[in-house]
Amino acid sequence: MSIHSIGTPGLWLGFAIVVLVSLSLDLGLFQRKPHAVGHREALLSSAGWIGLGLAFNLFILSRFGRQRALEFLTGFLIEKALSVDNLFIFVVIFSIFAVPSRLHHRVLFWGVFGAFVMRGLFIGLGAALVQNVHWILYVFGGFLIYTAARLVVLGEPRPHPDQNLMVRGFRRLVPVTRDYHEGRFCLRVDRTWHATPLLVVLVAIEASDVLFAVDSIPAVFAVTQDPFIVYTSNVFAILGLRALYFLLVGVIHRVHYLRFGLAAVLAFVGVKMLVESIYPVPVIVSFAAVCAFLGLSVIASVVFKPASADKTPAAPF
Repeated sequence: MSIHSIGTPGLWLGFAIVVLVSLSLDLGLFQRKPHAVGHREALLSSAGWIGLGLAFNLFILSRFGRQRALEFLTGFLIEKALSVDNLFIFVVIFSIFAVPSRLHHRVLFWGVFGAFVMRGLFIGLGAALVQNVHWILYVFGGFLIYTAARLVVLGEPRPHPDQNLMVRGFRRLVPVTRDYHEGRFCLRVDRTWHATPLLVVLVAIEASDVLFAVDSIPAVFAVTQDPFIVYTSNVFAILGLRALYFLLVGVIHRVHYLRFGLAAVLAFVGVKMLVESIYPVPVIVSFAAVCAFLGLSVIASVVFKPASADKTPAAPF
């Protein structure tokens, strides 16, 4: 099976430059000093990142047409929705390691930077499998349906980052200081390099992203098999994940039925993969279905408030 990709070397290079410049401005200009990100700042930042993604979508539309633009937009929406689960995990990790709020942005910045590399590896592997082993799409589809069922039956995952094998192995190999040392990841103590707890937190963030990439990347492959569209929609979605965290961290626990909307999205794209050879589902239908499932889950959370909602603590875990 041959996959026709719009990603020329020039486009890949231009995309990389846009992302690197955006991240450099974010960390070097707007976030030079560690501080707790307020709601207004998070709202403006989130709007800016979403606007950047939509601007790139307009570029795809003008250069490659409506079909490719719709594939990007649908992939962007799916990845943005599924990344909301990451917000719960961030709350857990920051709570377990007692990370000061002023340092959250620094950890998430480098966590997102590392995610670009890992997502690229996952997508490259996925594209190679789809091109050379076409039946892998059925495996992806079945896995997404299984994940959707697990999400409905078992609910949101309750991870324990301090017990993560990667984190525990890191602590055994590298000496770790007790204090955070104002945002430093490592420093010399008695002529020996030590990691700070902030670097341990970053390792936990990266480990959690690997788990979520296993779900989200196959879901986008259900919409398009173009590696350029898959990767760019992933990257633009997670670029705004930090701002989304600060924007929603205080209210995310109130969207009680969001997991059912996410489960419906996963099940839909899983079924879409399984029936692709019999009935190719148009991208516009996929986009409408994803919007409907997520919108209904949010509306249901507002209208049908659980009786125990008033007792729900500010941190969901």
